[in-house]
Amino acid sequence: MGRSPQGCVGLSDDLPPQQLAYPDWASYTLGVFICLSCSGIHRNIPQVSKVKSVRLDAWDDAQVEFMTSRGNHVARAAFESKVPPFYYRPSASDCQLLREQWIRAKYERQEFTHPERQEPYSAGYREGFLWKRGRDNGQFLSRKFVLTEREGALKYFNRSDAKEPKAIMKIEHLNATFQPAKIGHPHGLQVTYLKDNSTRNIFVYHEDGKEMVDWFNALRAARFHYLQVAFPGASDADLVPKLSRNYLQEGYMEKTGPKQTEGFRKRWFTMDDRRLMYFKDPLDAFARGEVFIGSRESGYTVLDGLPPSTQGHHWPHGITIVTPERRFLLACETESEQRAWMEAFRKVVDRPMLPQEYAVEAHFKHKP
Repeated sequence: MGRSPQGCVGLSDDLPPQQLAYPDWASYTLGVFICLSCSGIHRNIPQVSKVKSVRLDAWDDAQVEFMTSRGNHVARAAFESKVPPFYYRPSASDCQLLREQWIRAKYERQEFTHPERQEPYSAGYREGFLWKRGRDNGQFLSRKFVLTEREGALKYFNRSDAKEPKAIMKIEHLNATFQPAKIGHPHGLQVTYLKDNSTRNIFVYHEDGKEMVDWFNALRAARFHYLQVAFPGASDADLVPKLSRNYLQEGYMEKTGPKQTEGFRKRWFTMDDRRLMYFKDPLDAFARGEVFIGSRESGYTVLDGLPPSTQGHHWPHGITIVTPERRFLLACETESEQRAWMEAFRKVVDRPMLPQEYAVEAHFKHKP
C-alpha cells in the first residue's frame, strides 16, 4: 500500500469541525478532505471529484504530493473567493439537498469564482413554476411564483395568465426553511409569512434540486437587500443570521384549553423564534393558535411537569409555560422529547427581548 495523505488537512465546509482531526475521505482531484456524508455527494460528480479513503485505499506519491500542496485552505481560497454574503452555507446538520447543491455550486458549476453564474439568485427578480400544496385538499398543483425585490414581495398566481396574485408575501416578514421529511419530498420548502399578523404557511417543491435551492437563495438575497436598507449601519455579519431561520423545535405534544378542565388534545407544535404555534396537522396553512414566549425578565418561565391536580393527559411528561397572563399546560410522549422542548423554551426565555419584540408581545396581548 502506498503512502497516506494524513496531515494535510485544513478547514472545509465539506467537513464538520468534529471530523477535522481524523478525516476518513478525500477528493484526490480537488485536493480536499471530506466527511463520509459529503463523500457520497462528491462521488456523484466524478467528472470533477474522485474520492478515496484516507486509510483503506492506496495512494501514490503524486497524489499525496498534490494533497500536500493543496489542502482545504487552498481549495477554499480558489473555489469560494466570491460567495455572496446572503448565500446559505450548509452545515453537517442540514438536509441532503442543501449540502449537495453547495458542493455542486462550488466545484461543478464554479459559481463562486464566476459571479455571472450567480444571476439566478442575485438578479433581484425571479419567476417560475413551483408545485404548491393546496390548503384544502392537500394536492400539489403547479403555480406561478414571482419574486420582485423592487416591490418587496413574493407573489403566486393560481393561473399563469392571472392578472392578480392569489397571495402577496412581504419580504419583510418572510421566512423559508427546507422541510423534506414533513413535506414528503427531498426538495420540500416551507415558506411562512404574516397575514393579518398571524403566521401563514405554504409548502412548495421543484423536481430540480438546483432550481429549488436557487429560489431559496433568491429569497435570502431579497431579505438581505431589504435589511440593508432597513438597517443601514448594520454589517453583513449582523444581517446574515436574520435572512432565514430553522425552527427551534417541532413535534407533537398534547395541550389543554385556557380553563385547564378540557381534555388534552394532540397537536403539532412549532417553535419559531418567540412564536409557539400549534396545528392540527403539520401541513396546515394556518395555526390553530399562537403563543408569544418572552424573556424571564418580562415574567415568562418554563416549568418541568404539570400541576398536581391536572387530569386528562395521555402522555406522561409534562411542561408548564408561565406567561404574565396565564399558564399553558403541555405533555410530551417521551422524556427525550420533553427535554428537547424544555431546552428550546429555556433558550428563548433566557434571551433578553429586543425592542421590536415588545411590540409583537403587545399584539399578542390584544388578540381577541
